[in-house]
Amino acid sequence: MKTIDITVNRMIPASAQAAFDTWIDPHSPGGLWYGVKKVILNPVVDGLFYHVNAFEGKDWAHYGRFVRVERPSVLEHTWVSEATKGTESLVTITLKPEGDSTLFMLRHSRLPDDEMGRRHQEGWTGLLGVLAERFALSHSG
Repeated sequence: MKTIDITVNRMIPASAQAAFDTWIDPHSPGGLWYGVKKVILNPVVDGLFYHVNAFEGKDWAHYGRFVRVERPSVLEHTWVSEATKGTESLVTITLKPEGDSTLFMLRHSRLPDDEMGRRHQEGWTGLLGVLAERFALSHSG
């Protein structure tokens, strides 16, 4: 199967620690697992995750295992779903402090080179937008 890699970068108006902690906390608005229908999450090396989110009238299950957890600079985990055709892809997140903000770099590797694989670009872009907005709102007014 031919695969692609996608990259999404976003400046987050928060410290790397705050962005990292929010991203992995299922109870924090702006995080990857916030607001999903079901979540099981153990963000440690060899820990597993499973979550189900509703999208376009369908429930989508995602699961994987954490392969690197270096708080607050690197988080890497596998990613398997119907959209990856059941194959194991890899999500690598690198956080780089830049002044009072953090450059949040997300790379999703080994995605199928098809419409569903390419749609991950839109999904990750939207999620990082929500994370950035969460901190922009907390720093305004």
